[in-house]
Amino acid sequence: MSWWQPQEFAKKRPFLEKRAEIVQGLRGFFGSHGFLEVNTPVLQVCPVMDTHSHAFETILKNPDLSPAKTLYLQTSPEFDMKKLMVAGVEKLYQICPVFRNAEGSRLHSPEFTMLEWYRAQDDYSALIDDCIALLRHLAQGTGFQYYQYKGLCCDPFAEWQVISVADAFAHYAGIHLDDFLEDTEGFAAAVREAGIRVAEGDRWDDLFFAVMAEKIEPKLGAEVPAILFDYPASLASLSRRKPEDPRYAERFELYVCGVELANAFSELTDAAEQRQRFIDEMDLKKKLYNESYPADEEFLRALEYGLPDSAGIALGVDRLVMLATGAEHISQVLWAPVQV
Repeated sequence: MSWWQPQEFAKKRPFLEKRAEIVQGLRGFFGSHGFLEVNTPVLQVCPVMDTHSHAFETILKNPDLSPAKTLYLQTSPEFDMKKLMVAGVEKLYQICPVFRNAEGSRLHSPEFTMLEWYRAQDDYSALIDDCIALLRHLAQGTGFQYYQYKGLCCDPFAEWQVISVADAFAHYAGIHLDDFLEDTEGFAAAVREAGIRVAEGDRWDDLFFAVMAEKIEPKLGAEVPAILFDYPASLASLSRRKPEDPRYAERFELYVCGVELANAFSELTDAAEQRQRFIDEMDLKKKLYNESYPADEEFLRALEYGLPDSAGIALGVDRLVMLATGAEHISQVLWAPVQV
């Protein structure tokens, strides 16, 4: 039976009405905190700088018969929002569709809605405060006490868990991460000893994410929201290294009921380092997936011009609605599911 038939749509309607209320609450929160709502292009020259994320490609046909241009549907509005910070916008947010070319699942849709916000002259600690205030604001304003998923209830009004990645590895997996930051072989042995399957040829990040998936993520946010902070520098992405310990980067993720809800950085402002990270990521992407993306040269020029010290975060709106309503599948909170 099709989702748009009235009797089927009636099952979704309570989730969708709550979704509309939550989106309204998001705009109210950021408006009251002095953020400017922006809209940037969905079509991008470079859709992502992450090795394992894949974009949808489209061809821009030029009417003057000049060569057609390849563009991509955004996986994030990050690059253009940072350009706006260079232009002088200090506090900005955006709620927009994003696209990632991967199979759908209980928590994933190829097209979904992202909330991103940025703060100039701040670091990731300010974003932790934002997350606490935002999740409490939504719960108060839309009439629910807990975030829920798969039998777990998470109380945003209790004291949050704030734990470093290294401490989480030690606490939940018995692995002292500091000992293995540059030792793949030793790390593999420690992961195997923790009872996690290790395959021949696993790279360092494969081992890291295996431990995260099996030992750590399911425990995070079970009763209170969890902030997992300071990722190894090899997983820094667009975040800056910690000045006091450059082995780690100023990055955190927010977990609620075992679900990753948001990913945040103190932003990297060094254009040369950012270019080298992009080259390294695309080299690995080409090796693993036989694809790569061109650099957004305008973004790199903007960094050279001067991105202020800043912090930014991306939060999955659909997952947020799932957690607020107790929905079990992302399709329940989408107005219309993607046809694949």
